[in-house]
Amino acid sequence: MKLHEALNWASSFLTKKGREPQAGELLLRHVLGDLSRTELLLGLDEELLPKQQEAFEAAVQKHGDGVPVQYIIGFEEFYGRRFSVNKEVLIPRPETEELVYEVLQRSMMRFPGIEEIQTVDVGTGSGAIAITLALENSRFSVTTIDIAEESLEVAKKNAEDLEASVRFIHGDLLQPLIEGGEKADIVVSNPPYIPDREIMELETIVKDQEPFRALSGGEDGYVFYRRFMEELPLVLNAQSIVAFEVGHDQGQTVAEMLRVTFPGSVVSVVKDISQKERMVIAEIGF
Repeated sequence: MKLHEALNWASSFLTKKGREPQAGELLLRHVLGDLSRTELLLGLDEELLPKQQEAFEAAVQKHGDGVPVQYIIGFEEFYGRRFSVNKEVLIPRPETEELVYEVLQRSMMRFPGIEEIQTVDVGTGSGAIAITLALENSRFSVTTIDIAEESLEVAKKNAEDLEASVRFIHGDLLQPLIEGGEKADIVVSNPPYIPDREIMELETIVKDQEPFRALSGGEDGYVFYRRFMEELPLVLNAQSIVAFEVGHDQGQTVAEMLRVTFPGSVVSVVKDISQKERMVIAEIGF
């Protein structure tokens, strides 16, 4: 089988399975040794070796059965870097890149004279947020917290592979900082926010593959935001930033929670190009 024939087969197979046909290209590039797209296109008339064809067909079958491409190839791109992922962590999404961008931009304006900005990422998963912040701004002293040891192992590997200086803590939300009497200038989090009743309505490739603990926001989706409102006042410095990713219709509710918790703060709801609410950012004490 030639490469172009393999791609045509994969596209047809995945379409019948209700998957994105373009996934076949990612899987083929992976099987061939992580070829670039250009390298793949230049070699479309080349023959697959029998072992390569077998591996490719198996990978396409897996994806057709509902396994995310990222779990098959073992990584996802985030902010221009490659992050290892497996079934213990949520796959990083493009909208979370926007959250990182907003934190970086606002920190430049709000902390111009601070040499070391104490930054905390809560519920780190793959470590994508924490590691990116640490690499994009050397003034960030980044601590990241996760309740799952399995997730922390993935994040630690990513930090090592990407040579990022990040402190990892196993713990529940902000409790480790509260117990240690530590303070933060920035708290950022993409917490689980999907109401439990809606999880069953998600695509099978999400609800049956990605960790439930990274999806479930409790009965109404706000359980972790409510806990943050109790714990944030105990760790934030007088001048600080809180940045949350939220569900598409949760922004105004989370924003009001922050306004009540931090009277006088400037709270903004950031929407994407389709006008869906994507993140809430509170600038406190400025």
